[in-house]
Amino acid sequence: MERARETYIPTVQPCPRSPARFPRAHGHQGWPSGPVPPPRQGPQAAVSLTPSEKQGIPVGRLTVRREFLHAAKGKKAVRPGLVLQARSGLAPADACRAGFTATKKIGGAVQRNRAKRRLREAARLLLPLYGQAGVDYVFIARATTGARDWPHLLDDVKSALLTLARPASGGRTDEPQDTRPGAHGR
Repeated sequence: MERARETYIPTVQPCPRSPARFPRAHGHQGWPSGPVPPPRQGPQAAVSLTPSEKQGIPVGRLTVRREFLHAAKGKKAVRPGLVLQARSGLAPADACRAGFTATKKIGGAVQRNRAKRRLREAARLLLPLYGQAGVDYVFIARATTGARDWPHLLDDVKSALLTLARPASGGRTDEPQDTRPGAHGR
């Protein structure tokens, strides 16, 4: 008597159906109603979202500790939002490289990461325009970096890059210099 509760469900469809179609939304009336040709074959031109990446010099990254130590022996520019160190020698001649660091004096990991993220974005925007080819840059976050107004932080980075781009007056250009306000030489 248990058989009376079972229902027969066929496994074969009685006739082939057309594929299910969803009606178009009102915002997509411009979609083609028929088949669309496949995309063209071969390489295509790269599309950039920001114009600053197309102009200026390419920017790489410093990843090894010895590269950071090498840049620390070069010129330095101190601003309220950051400390910027620069030195030529290890970077490729047609590009510049950047490294980012924040000490534990800044705060916990959240504050350090926020400060480094802000410096990375500022460097992404300004290094291709104001950086020098063949130079390694190290951006060091300060206690005010994470909370500094964005336009002021960009001004700090731009000012530091322009200061470090100036040749040293009357001496060798590879000689380390301290460009802090109030520093009067050695």
